[in-house]
Amino acid sequence: MTSDATDPGPGALWYPPADRVRRSRMRSFLSTAAAHGGGELTDTAALHRWSVERPEEFWRLALEELLPTVDISGPVWERGAHMADVRWFPEVRMNVAEQILAAGPPDGLLAVSVDERGRRRELTRAEATAEVGRVAAALRASGVGVGDRVVAWLPNTIETVLLMLGAASIGAVFSSSSPDFGADGVLDRFAQITPTVLVAADGYTYGGRAFDRTPELATVIEGLPTLRQVVVVPFLRDDPDLSGVPGSPATWDDWLEPFRGAVVEFVPLPFDHPWYVLFSSGTTGVPKCIVHRSGGVLLTHAKEQQLHLDVGPGDRVRYFTTCGWMMWNWLASVPASGAAIVLYDGNPAHPGPERLWELAAAEGVHLLGVSAKFIDAVRHSGYRPGERTDLASLRTLASTGSPLSPEGFEWVMDAVAPGVGPDGLHLASISGGTDLCGCFVLGDPTRPVHAGEIQGPALGMAVDVWTDAGTPAAVGERGELVCTGPFPSMPLGFWGDEPDGGPPGGVDDHLGPRYRAAYFERFPGVWAHGDFATWTVHGGMVIHGRSDTTLNPGGVRIGTSEIYRQVERVEGVEESLVFGQQTDEDVRIVLLVRLAAGTALTDDLEAQIRARVRTGCTPRHVPAVIVAVADLPRTRSGKLAELAVADTVNGRPVRNTTALANPEVLADIAAVVPAP
Repeated sequence: MTSDATDPGPGALWYPPADRVRRSRMRSFLSTAAAHGGGELTDTAALHRWSVERPEEFWRLALEELLPTVDISGPVWERGAHMADVRWFPEVRMNVAEQILAAGPPDGLLAVSVDERGRRRELTRAEATAEVGRVAAALRASGVGVGDRVVAWLPNTIETVLLMLGAASIGAVFSSSSPDFGADGVLDRFAQITPTVLVAADGYTYGGRAFDRTPELATVIEGLPTLRQVVVVPFLRDDPDLSGVPGSPATWDDWLEPFRGAVVEFVPLPFDHPWYVLFSSGTTGVPKCIVHRSGGVLLTHAKEQQLHLDVGPGDRVRYFTTCGWMMWNWLASVPASGAAIVLYDGNPAHPGPERLWELAAAEGVHLLGVSAKFIDAVRHSGYRPGERTDLASLRTLASTGSPLSPEGFEWVMDAVAPGVGPDGLHLASISGGTDLCGCFVLGDPTRPVHAGEIQGPALGMAVDVWTDAGTPAAVGERGELVCTGPFPSMPLGFWGDEPDGGPPGGVDDHLGPRYRAAYFERFPGVWAHGDFATWTVHGGMVIHGRSDTTLNPGGVRIGTSEIYRQVERVEGVEESLVFGQQTDEDVRIVLLVRLAAGTALTDDLEAQIRARVRTGCTPRHVPAVIVAVADLPRTRSGKLAELAVADTVNGRPVRNTTALANPEVLADIAAVVPAP
């Protein structure tokens, strides 16, 4: 906190200074909305109510203000009887690549790329536009047309961004996977969508180690018979040996060489034209191929970035992500708001926990995004970024991937905030998912920050918490996170999921069965997101964990993050994972703990853990069994794989271990968890 901030009030960690609120894009948009018929909008809560009560007015104004060069004509939507049966801005024609490239001066910075080995590149908007022209011409020459799929198996680097923009400029559909996925994981994803062009790296680095991907590349190519062109980006070596790779792949430079001087021609496309295919984590089976529309996703990202996170022209945004996580797609939209992106590929904590913070300082980052797990890891390391690094440019720190604990909030304000500028640090916990390529709840630069809480719902999103009976939950009552109205970044559907007619007499006959089952079966006609959540007295939200990992001992629903928040307060515990183990007639709570070096799971430590959970939660939350393990399984985006552990220990098949970064630990865990 800073000395010029207004009184944060009881229980608040931070309150934005009045001048910062006045300067914020959220406050400017609120004033514009009021002038456009929104009435007396005194705060963001009132603005949100207006945005969901009068969604057509809100989304038209959002498009006008946030993507001002889009030529708007016709209605905001054409709606059917079902929430998902919506065509957004059906008369609008636009191109997302053009919006991203043209939202700033030609000599303005579009991207900076840094890798683990310290190699750094810059790209202006003019340079990027020229390169996108070459990529688009090369794609066309490779047989790519509107609607064809272009896939990337690449690190988080400039070529990946250029490939996406080149594909979008001609109306092709883009999909990506990070190179830490092996051949099986890549084929589980890409083979479903029958791509025309594959661009892959020869390898990648992580934690100071080099990983050659050319042997696996041969397997991937053989598993994608629809490919017309394979391109290799030399990432590990300037001149990779591709003699063992079938199909005579071209290197990136050789592929583009014939098209020097090509001028990009942006194809005008419908607002709902597909832009991306994103993939679910795949921990419960073959990954779902989620088809996302172009205009709706870009508008959603612009709303989140400009209004909720206060990003604007001249800013620099850095979000730690790989190309296999939706936050890469989110980051790639940032230049449409006039800002530049800072890309990094590698281990964010190599050679030490200072790496990412020093990069943010060196590049003058204004918005830094990380995962909650990364914050916890730095907190446990003892490193205090605000005392060791000049973070004067940093205004906002965003956290996502899993719920950020109250201790994580407090640590950020204590150990990071002292190093930032005079307006203080806006800590924005955000939550949404690959399913919507955006957020349901996230930050607000005009409101106070409370430990453990996400500040509020996203504008335009009719978010609520419902009981099992399908009624709104009271403040403080746990329930299912739902969205009761349509939003522009709803998926077009799942790839290959053809409509089956739906239940007799239903209004969702246009939906594919997998799409319907994923979101609309729990509460017919209402999006059930699969998160267990609670509204707070401040108008914010606490996410307790995924509904499918919610524990249910004795019929009492318990969110896993409730237990994590208590266990993380126990000295000596680095990380934990909790799951339900089936017994003859019930389920018991099992807690796995990864302990700090030199710490043993003694009877005294077990007693401390149980006492902390009992005191901080209820006796029902107390684990029946506590087991120390060397490591915990996680997905490739860093999330704990609770379902995989539960399936393993309960004797159920783990349906897709290729989605895990370290599947080998499952057998170790099964060996040490006692039978009930």
